[in-house]
Amino acid sequence: MSATELDAADLTVIGVVGTPCRAWVSPCGDVLPERGPDDTSTLQWFIAAEDRWHVPSAEAAVRQRRIEGTPVIETRVRVPEGDAIQRVWSVPDAGGLTVVEVENASTLPFAVAFAGTRVLTERPPADVPIRGIDLPDGAIVLPVAHRASVRVAIPHDPARFSTWALPTLAPAMAVVRGWETVVHRASRLVLPDAGLGEAVTAARSDLLLAGPVGVDDDAIGFLLDVAELGRLGDDADAWMPEIVEPIASIARSDDAEVDLALRACERLAVAAGDDRAAGDIAAIRERRIRDGRSAPPTGSAQSFSDLQRGASVGRFVSEVERRIADGGRLLPLGLPHRWLGSNFEVHGVPTGARSTVGFAVRWHGDRPAVLWEQHGDTQHLTAPVVDPDWSSDDVSGEALWAAPPQPKRIGVSIDLGDR
Repeated sequence: MSATELDAADLTVIGVVGTPCRAWVSPCGDVLPERGPDDTSTLQWFIAAEDRWHVPSAEAAVRQRRIEGTPVIETRVRVPEGDAIQRVWSVPDAGGLTVVEVENASTLPFAVAFAGTRVLTERPPADVPIRGIDLPDGAIVLPVAHRASVRVAIPHDPARFSTWALPTLAPAMAVVRGWETVVHRASRLVLPDAGLGEAVTAARSDLLLAGPVGVDDDAIGFLLDVAELGRLGDDADAWMPEIVEPIASIARSDDAEVDLALRACERLAVAAGDDRAAGDIAAIRERRIRDGRSAPPTGSAQSFSDLQRGASVGRFVSEVERRIADGGRLLPLGLPHRWLGSNFEVHGVPTGARSTVGFAVRWHGDRPAVLWEQHGDTQHLTAPVVDPDWSSDDVSGEALWAAPPQPKRIGVSIDLGDR
């Protein structure tokens, strides 16, 4: 199925923050660049392997992932003796380019064809007739030796190019590292569950490229998204006028997530240097506490495994970080069993409007040692589920927590009876 036939939910957005350069990648690796309402062209790709033409949109053996959770998309198609690996990413060069690279990770040569929209190329396409498949007009074919790769790019502003030669561009992994630098401005989570950290990176990347949820559809989600954008380096001051009405609309709500949104907006006001707004939001939170409308305890959340990402990225990230530090309570749900014995570390997790904490857990036998460092206002730190006897008011330090209970081993016996 081509990208134009898919629902938007099936497409992954890529692009360059701070520019209009956007593109969408389908599950098979077709690329739909955004170049105006009158241009809906889609770049499709095809592989001429030793056995036959492979059409990714019709192949069963197609696997796709975001590299390290970033908007650098890798799609693998099985071919004889290996894989054809496509990677897609965007760069700001020349008004915005979406780069498509195909690596031959097999022991046999193959050719790759591109069709659907004109592309910049590193070298002239092969001047050979295309046999064995009907490709759209204008398709080009590039040979790829084994263990080699080819690269093309879709220009988002084609008028800039008098020739269609591809300039030297940043490689995929350099773009991955650049995205990681951006999303780690908010917090960095190096967890035993690597998929969870990548999910946070993916969510934040999507937020930066697609923006917050609609305020009319989800006022709390909008506020959480905007606050997360501020943490990611977006202009916090520019968002301040946008949060006034949504805050007023939820201030007297009994929704359990209101307090999360108000805490996040208070941090946004602090980042914007608006102490008056921060004080007003803090006053709303205090009034809600007096009225009995404050948020329920973290214990209402079940575990890390019950986390699900919805439309609001800020809501998802808040739920992840709240399981790591809720105010000064570290790991308020305890250590997941699958984390026992695994070292991990987190940095920049909010503990208040003007404070964050970072801590690392290193194992000494069956006991976890914690090393922590606070930034901003110092909080009273505890770990009531992990080690109820531990607490600290120090800005930084280290301690040996109690050994966590080990998972129970259940013995199973089978009575085979008389045989």
